[in-house]
Amino acid sequence: MKRETEEKLACSLTAETTELLPFLPYLLQDFWELGMDPDVVIELIGKHVGSPGNTRVLDLACGKGAVSVKLAERLRVKVKGIDLIPEFIEYANQKAQEFSVEPYCDFAVGDIHEAVENEKGFDCVIFGAIGDVLGDHAETLNKLKATVKQGGYIVLDNYDFISEKQWTALFKETGLELVETVSDDSPVEGDQNDSYQLVSDSDSGMEAIIRRANELIEKHPDKKAILDGYVNSQKKEYDDIENQNSLDNVTWILRKS
Repeated sequence: MKRETEEKLACSLTAETTELLPFLPYLLQDFWELGMDPDVVIELIGKHVGSPGNTRVLDLACGKGAVSVKLAERLRVKVKGIDLIPEFIEYANQKAQEFSVEPYCDFAVGDIHEAVENEKGFDCVIFGAIGDVLGDHAETLNKLKATVKQGGYIVLDNYDFISEKQWTALFKETGLELVETVSDDSPVEGDQNDSYQLVSDSDSGMEAIIRRANELIEKHPDKKAILDGYVNSQKKEYDDIENQNSLDNVTWILRKS
């Protein structure tokens, strides 16, 4: 199953091959946030989920733990983060220590396919936009639903292109109630200066990726095609995000009814 997860993870990260995965920690070393906007997640969980101290959150494919650590710091909820890349988990643990939230954070290297089978009884599960790693849309929703208790919540990030009507039908089919939607243009309370983020705007972010890719190409010239392919795919993603012409990102909080 790990091999299948790696292949789908590579695809979701716009990598053409799993050969890129060992280089991701180096390529992304200038970033902490990898995926969901922590302020959006904090707002949704703080508003809907439960009381601090008693709330347990599962963060699947947690990356470097930005969402988990900030949740723990701001809301004092207990978070378990799972990711396939050991270097990301190591960094997440360092950040938990830096922000003095180690008692609230439990980070582990693991395959999220196994996690959705074994992790149960959470108040909320978080899952970022990483393609079909857990299966098709219905399979993904059902697997996430299985990790939370009755009345529990799913926070889901979506960059997909199926219609709102199709999503609504899927929510109903899988026994999930749509509680709130936050879109890219929705105002969100939080740290507007985002002092946590190492690289914040798209220009400097792309420059950092290009710089790290070039450094790797000098060390591994035989991987030039793979690394160039990743850089080009990231340029397209940054362009899409800036132009908003092919990407409409929304974050949902769903309730298991």
